[in-house]
Amino acid sequence: MRRVFRTRTFTRWMRKTGLTDDALCEAVSEMVQGLIDADLGGHVVKKRVALPGQGKRGGARTIVATKLADRWFFLYGFGKNERANIDQDELKMLQEVAKELLAFDECQLATAMTAGEIVEVCNGNDPT
Repeated sequence: MRRVFRTRTFTRWMRKTGLTDDALCEAVSEMVQGLIDADLGGHVVKKRVALPGQGKRGGARTIVATKLADRWFFLYGFGKNERANIDQDELKMLQEVAKELLAFDECQLATAMTAGEIVEVCNGNDPT
């Protein structure tokens, strides 16, 4: 079962851009098929996502924690016009967060969702 989550930080950024949960689920469907823009190491990948009214080329870049299997966590996002990429210090921090989130068991996931730290976007029961 494929489950997709977004962090609180990502959710705040997402609201400002108009990015939708459907777009995130579509991005995960593409990544499952191997369409990843960059493997940054430590179970962190970069994926381009189209923003409303824009294509992927001018759209957003998302940083996702995944083992390319059942769980996908959208950690960070930025517009192409905002910055070119993340720096090494940011990458290290995101890799640490990815390691922690990907190790969560079901109870820890439920606790994080209840606390509002993560939000489930879609799961394997969705048609994505």
